Amino acid sequence: MKVRNRVVAALAGIGMLATSVVLLPAYAVPSYPTAAEVAAAKASVQKKAEMVERIEGLLETLQQEADALEIIALQKNEQYNQAVEEVSQMAAKVVGLEAQVESSAQEAEDAKVQLAQIVGKMYRDQASGNTSLELFFNPDNAEDLLYQLTMQDMMAQRTGAIYDAALEKQTQAEALAAELDSARTELQLREDQAKELYDQAQAAADAVIAKVQQSERERATMMSQLASLKDTAADLERQRIEGLEAERRQNLVKTAPTSPELYSVGNPDYAKVETAIAFASEQLGERYVLGGAGPNVWDCSGITMKSYAAAGVYIGWHSATAQYNIMASKQKLVPFQDIQRGDLIWWSKETAFSGDKYHVAIYMGDGMMLEAPNPARTVRIVPVRYGEIWPYAGRPTA
Repeated sequence: MKVRNRVVAALAGIGMLATSVVLLPAYAVPSYPTAAEVAAAKASVQKKAEMVERIEGLLETLQQEADALEIIALQKNEQYNQAVEEVSQMAAKVVGLEAQVESSAQEAEDAKVQLAQIVGKMYRDQASGNTSLELFFNPDNAEDLLYQLTMQDMMAQRTGAIYDAALEKQTQAEALAAELDSARTELQLREDQAKELYDQAQAAADAVIAKVQQSERERATMMSQLASLKDTAADLERQRIEGLEAERRQNLVKTAPTSPELYSVGNPDYAKVETAIAFASEQLGERYVLGGAGPNVWDCSGITMKSYAAAGVYIGWHSATAQYNIMASKQKLVPFQDIQRGDLIWWSKETAFSGDKYHVAIYMGDGMMLEAPNPARTVRIVPVRYGEIWPYAGRPTA
């Protein structure tokens, strides 16, 4: 599809540069301690403790802002993927209508030619008095037919039928041509909408990148200040803060969700699961790009789709929501507490079963998952995050 090819090609060349597009609410740049404040704080143990608390609070605020922007970027990406599929379906409809229009126009033309041939034949036979028309219509029963109808009546009936057929074919051809024009117009509209959604998704992705880059710049300064305040090495302090951030994320929701069984789902095909996971693991460290589905750039549903495709399993098209819907329609959803290695897991801000899912990942076992997370991060294996996680997993190979 032209729009999708243009979009993916554009994405592959974008890289990780932030733009000045403003799609989301602006966040104030948090202030952080000056060198003078740090020096003054070192003079007092109490002030030192207060300064550390302030810096850690600023880091947490920056991370929360980045997390919020990440969810918006993933939702925009999902909307774009669905729009791309709608364009694909409409393009297929246009191709089908083009074939119908061509066939119908040829049928109408053939009917007109046949009508002209019979009228010409009638004219020549009437002029010459030839009786060949009689044999043309029914050579075996010509004598009986002459008793029932005059030659003029027979010709009028045959000519009238073909004329009516020609008119019907012409009307049908015109109707199909009008439907084709309408479909082409709708296709252009959907392509424009997909392009607009792509622009919005890219702007959201750029906002995430900008926020993460800002956070990392602030963090570098703050880590240096923390190291000075606590007389620790900058690298050790960075590890401590990153550990605190990981702990904060995991503590947003304390436990994995539980849910009732919807129906009986069999065990996974372990060989196929390992094939899919092996493919996904080969992509670790590769970049996240909006709409990416390989060979070396990915988004969340792109890597799940291609990983299971490598095992010969279709899980749905390039969309987290579509992949969830396929698993639901095939009755392959399992309660989260029964999750097994290779199952798909989703995140959603909605509670309805039919609601959009904005992110998807592969469960690796032991509380870990493999994901293409966001524009600021590469494909990775991390602990499962339970905040906003959907309470059912999908088992593609059951």
